[in-house]
Amino acid sequence: MTGSSGTTGASTTGRSAARRPPETATQRLGRLLDMVPWLLQHRGVPIADAAREFGVDEAQVVEDLELLFVCGTPGYGHSELIDAQWDSGHIYLDNADDIAAPMRLTRDEAVTLTAGLQALGSTLVGSDVAERTLEKIRVAAAAGAGEPAGRIDLDLDDGSQHPAMATLKDAFARGRRVHLRYYVATRDESTERDVDIMRILNLDSQWYVEGYCHRAADVRLFRLDRIEDASALDVDGTPPAGARPRDLDDVFVPGENDLTVVIEASRWAAWIADYYPNEGVERGPDGSLRVTLKVADPALVRRLVLRLGGEARVVEPPELVAAVADETRSALAAYADGS
Repeated sequence: MTGSSGTTGASTTGRSAARRPPETATQRLGRLLDMVPWLLQHRGVPIADAAREFGVDEAQVVEDLELLFVCGTPGYGHSELIDAQWDSGHIYLDNADDIAAPMRLTRDEAVTLTAGLQALGSTLVGSDVAERTLEKIRVAAAAGAGEPAGRIDLDLDDGSQHPAMATLKDAFARGRRVHLRYYVATRDESTERDVDIMRILNLDSQWYVEGYCHRAADVRLFRLDRIEDASALDVDGTPPAGARPRDLDDVFVPGENDLTVVIEASRWAAWIADYYPNEGVERGPDGSLRVTLKVADPALVRRLVLRLGGEARVVEPPELVAAVADETRSALAAYADGS
């Protein structure tokens, strides 16, 4: 590897910098990553031509070269730094082949992207972009590993096993209202309701349909496995202008018909009172608290309490207390069997 050398052109850079609109570090990094392979392919290109190619002035090109001049591979000694020379008015870049090499996805990165895109594609209607991107990742990852295309694939639950999912997706795609027969676990009854679908989503490994419920005259979240029957109506399914979806990261947002849950938490789990919208908090002198929440799905409370590992417990309602106890016993039994 060769060493690095270059001239600064500091006076020209200083005069132009003040007139240049500010740019973010991300914008500049993107340009530098594009600039390195381009300069390697256009040895001796005039600074003016490089400036036109990247849509900047000549002083900015010089500043970029000054930055590249101190970049390189780990070690950052004389032999690892990029060799950038431009004192003749023409740019010569060497010792930058590693940086200019095309980026390759590792197997783990490809699997992670594949999982995300498959989940996105199964959630969205008309997900052509996700599907095209997914195919490109499969081909690129396979080429990098010397394997046939399409070898990376994940068996994700896309909800298609539920008989209502196809009807719901079709109605959503066509903008049709749906009629649901929905089981309300907290009241142990089935209800009939018309819903304008806003989105279909997977949250914490559970599929939901979110939409404006005309029975409740409000936005509601419906668990797919509690939809006993669904049919598309020949009625426009556009939600009212004022309907707003819930925060995807927080289905503890209270709703009129949601379950009221009381949780006692130690001071180590007291953060739940700040993180989740609640109906009231009673704080103890030792930092513990008793918090009342309204939740759309009791299963989310069960998972929250189990994750907290004894730092919180459900106090009300009794049926949820029993459900958490049963799930805890099952988890402990499974752990014992595994040991």
